[in-house]
Amino acid sequence: MQNTVSNIPCPPNDPIYSYAPGSPERALLEEALQQAGSEQVTIPVVIGGQRIETGKTGSCIEPHDHGHVLATYHKAGPAEVALAIEASIEAKAEWEALPATARASVFLKAAELLRTKYRYRLNAVTMLSQSKNAYQAEIDSACELIDFWRFNAYYMQELYAQQPDYSPVGMLNFLEHRPLEGFVFAVSPFNFTSIAGNLPTAPALMGNTVLWKPSRNAVYSSYVIMQILEEAGLPPGVINFIPGDSGDIGDPVFESEHFAGLHFTGSTSVFQKMWQQIGNNISGYRAYPRIVGETGGKDFVFAHESADVEALVVALVRGAFEYQGQKCSAASRAYIPASLWPAVKQGLVDTLATVTMGPVQDFSNFVNAVIDRGSFDKCQRYIEQARVASDAEIVCGGACDDSVGYFVQPTVIRAEDPCYASMLDEIFGPILTIHVYADEEMETALESCNSSSMYALTGAVFAKDRRVIQSLFDALRHAAGNFYINDKPTGAVVGQQPFGGGRGSGTNDKAGSILNLQRWVSPRTVKETFNPPTDYRYPFMG
Repeated sequence: MQNTVSNIPCPPNDPIYSYAPGSPERALLEEALQQAGSEQVTIPVVIGGQRIETGKTGSCIEPHDHGHVLATYHKAGPAEVALAIEASIEAKAEWEALPATARASVFLKAAELLRTKYRYRLNAVTMLSQSKNAYQAEIDSACELIDFWRFNAYYMQELYAQQPDYSPVGMLNFLEHRPLEGFVFAVSPFNFTSIAGNLPTAPALMGNTVLWKPSRNAVYSSYVIMQILEEAGLPPGVINFIPGDSGDIGDPVFESEHFAGLHFTGSTSVFQKMWQQIGNNISGYRAYPRIVGETGGKDFVFAHESADVEALVVALVRGAFEYQGQKCSAASRAYIPASLWPAVKQGLVDTLATVTMGPVQDFSNFVNAVIDRGSFDKCQRYIEQARVASDAEIVCGGACDDSVGYFVQPTVIRAEDPCYASMLDEIFGPILTIHVYADEEMETALESCNSSSMYALTGAVFAKDRRVIQSLFDALRHAAGNFYINDKPTGAVVGQQPFGGGRGSGTNDKAGSILNLQRWVSPRTVKETFNPPTDYRYPFMG
């Protein structure tokens, strides 16, 4: 059988570098930042191992310095999609026929290349082109992507080990975990380089070939990942790198009879549109496509009157404002009891007064820029609405400046109505809205937390009383796919907290676990009989 794997031990999580002043890793990262910031590269389309320059281009800029162009990338269109589909079909038979160990070795080597040779390069490009500070880049583009590649190889081994429990004497039963019949379309977001690397490689590990469309705001870091994979020995055509405009890529992909699966992270509206398009084309596919998506979030923090205020404030600041709130898991709404509100409010005001904002090259900055003009304008619109609203107030923050970069100051809004707009809408920026509830009306606030949002990605509860914790746990059972107790609702770690949510937040197929990998295989049950019957008659017929 090809789907057997030599012993791959369960890996440890990759250690996180601190980049403390004077550390060798800080010096190496600063050198990589200087190099990436001083050059302007050209990024081609990569199909079947061939570099293609289409002449239709876009720019990769620094969000914190939007006048600085880091790279020019060529955009794929329908003609390139057709070539990519052809390349994926051509590469498929040989790739899926490789022993699983051979496929795993490609991604294990990629993990080692990233851990050593490419760590600072990929971190620097992520920092500059996606405006992440050094720590946020390290835990994302280095550690989490290394973990994805290592743990996925381990989980593949576990998946292939899932076999029938019993074979009677004279018979052999086994399960073949085949790749899907066709290609997988991977559509990756801007906010996590690790997700961009995982979406195409998880299906590829399981023997599938992939068309990969990265976000226009993360083309540069995605291209570095593509270079790592090629150096690790990924054969041409297994993953085809096709940046471009959504319609130019998606429409021909979904029209192909060979489309077999979608691996997506992005907005809920885009995912729903894709699903509808797939449904409209369903009769034209060779097989029913697998649809896996992680979409939006309106993630909550719910505090009980017994909560530790200091821990709660830190969780709100880190959960809401790390990476400018541009995480699907970011805390964007909170429910605070009135008895705790004065202390929580003061804690937020005092803490945020110490937070600095600016370019990623200055390591003292906790907050950097939002990703682009559209994000900046959206954040500013919600802030201005709160500024003039009769049922909301800005507690702190609220400044916006796009003169050099797309900077939005961490902003806390207090809303009287738990259904106020910024308590419900996904903003994807550094804006936290808080509803203060009367202590005796906790059940009402809890019901609002559970039911007012269409999303169910992450959530956190803060309390000391174990009975209360259990009641919150039960009441919010379906409100979050990743649930945190006395911690911020961000920071899921591969191998520890598989990530994904339900309701409007996606299909909850848990990236970074065996649950995700099993979506990229189509099992075949095999029964071999060693002594087959030679007479059709059964004993009862005698």
